[in-house]
Amino acid sequence: MDLHNIRDEYSKQTLSRSQCDPNPLKQFERWLNEAIHAKANEPTAMNVATVQNGKPTARMVLLKEVNEQGFVFFTNYQSRKGQAISENPYAALTFFWPELERSVRIEGCVSRLSEADSDTYFQSRPYTSRIGAWASAQSQELESKNALVAKAALIAAQHPFHVPRPPHWGGYLVKPERIEFWQGRPSRLHDRICYQWQDAQWVKVRLSP
Repeated sequence: MDLHNIRDEYSKQTLSRSQCDPNPLKQFERWLNEAIHAKANEPTAMNVATVQNGKPTARMVLLKEVNEQGFVFFTNYQSRKGQAISENPYAALTFFWPELERSVRIEGCVSRLSEADSDTYFQSRPYTSRIGAWASAQSQELESKNALVAKAALIAAQHPFHVPRPPHWGGYLVKPERIEFWQGRPSRLHDRICYQWQDAQWVKVRLSP
């Protein structure tokens, strides 16, 4: 299989420093809204990269909130990502919207949401998803799919109506220290605008592609 000549020429839009909001979180919300409006495939999907025992690991997770503090996602605290965050509370997030020829990279420290916030979001999930959070020992070896289905059925029988949040499941906040916006351009002369948190303020610069 020859992959050398697989490439696209990006030319849909440009990105300048003056176009970007002084606050990168507001700039991100603008781009996310444009991705949703453009019907980008899974616009809230992001790659979450962590480091454990000095080795990087990454997986796809759905963004569930962006606010003035940062980026929120939910998961099993005992999963590989949860264990990695406990050991090294930093993460890198990457969004890619090929329909708009755009990408966003985020780096920052990670902390757990309050139990109240995790409870609120958990109760907003579909019933079957709440059952799944109890049934899945995420990232641990599974004897068989049938064993997982049987465990889910047992939990559903125990909680036919109200499903409490498992103590091992909840939300994380990634508080950004660096955010980069990438806009594809022709001849690989891409536009890259990077924000870094310095001296209690965001500093915005252009990077070479």
